[in-house]
Amino acid sequence: MSRAGKYPVKLSEGVVASIAEDKLVVKGPKGELVVPLDTKHAGLVDVKIEEGCVAVTPKDADDKTSSAMWGTMTRNIRNAVEGVTQGFSKDMRMNGVGYKASVSGKKFTLVVGFSHDVVMEVPEGITVTMGETPTEFTISGIDKCAVGLFADKIHKIRKADPYKGKGIFYKTEKVRRKEGKKK
Repeated sequence: MSRAGKYPVKLSEGVVASIAEDKLVVKGPKGELVVPLDTKHAGLVDVKIEEGCVAVTPKDADDKTSSAMWGTMTRNIRNAVEGVTQGFSKDMRMNGVGYKASVSGKKFTLVVGFSHDVVMEVPEGITVTMGETPTEFTISGIDKCAVGLFADKIHKIRKADPYKGKGIFYKTEKVRRKEGKKK
């Protein structure tokens, strides 16, 4: 039984949702997001818009997959509504000698100890803003999945080293330091 799926998703003020051709289109002040309803598992639930809410119900309440997709689809719709009203962001930081980042247009450049600079193309709908220092930056956008994927791609360039404490970190990430080799 899904606890997330029990409660309908309330559409906040300024948000409009509509179902068109196996898609749920959510429009808000920050933009527009599309939640697909025609995927393999999304066909196990019914999505209805009623009285300022989007309600998701399973087609077969006894089926485990249908019950799982009930909660998943509700969360996807809730993330779309939150994305078009508030947006999502990931704060990141770097630690290491000479580590720095810079943004110019749609190019994001990282200097993280390689023999070359790592230049990445910022995806459409994502913005990267620099913090107070060149080692802090924020990735933001309306699509939670796209923001998380781009942040993870950056995080994997230079993972946290538990011995030296160097790498690219999420601001909230705690890295347990290990003691080095003793003589």
